[in-house]
Amino acid sequence: MSDALDHIKIGIVSCSDRASQGVYEDKGLPALKEWLTKAIQNPIQFEARLIPDEQAVISQTLIELVDSGCSLVLTTGGTGPSKRDVTVEATLAVAHKEMPGFGEQMRQISLKFVPTAILSRQTAVIRDQALIINLPGQPKAIAETLDGGIFAAVPYCVDLIGGPYIETVDAVCKAFRPKSAIRVTS
Repeated sequence: MSDALDHIKIGIVSCSDRASQGVYEDKGLPALKEWLTKAIQNPIQFEARLIPDEQAVISQTLIELVDSGCSLVLTTGGTGPSKRDVTVEATLAVAHKEMPGFGEQMRQISLKFVPTAILSRQTAVIRDQALIINLPGQPKAIAETLDGGIFAAVPYCVDLIGGPYIETVDAVCKAFRPKSAIRVTS
């Protein structure tokens, strides 16, 4: 029996040329931080990055966040079909394992709200002992996707790759683990 919740370090990355240049205010990072703070019971240290849609910069940022101890990295933006949308390519370039189920589920969730969800190329990968997930760019879509079920699988995935034990707030998002993987915390 564990006496305390594990501390977790989470990387949050917003990929946007215009927001990173100050043309408009980034809304992705605050949306990610707000949702994660409501959904996770553990003490969280956020590592936030606002970067341009440059494949090499995105890949390097992901590597740095994982190397600095982030067990979970969530990106927002750059998952569409336009020429500047390169987050997926940058993520796949640093992946050790691809986790296609996350992208499939995110598109299924988004299709309930907009028919253009089929244009999304969201994905997730494992790099070392970190799960990296590419989320949509709009705050409303971020919440819909996370609320819609993908985050329920995140804590167990992080367990399986050797990360900290993430406890969720059931009223926001109930994590799913097999009974044999549930840890009692107080």
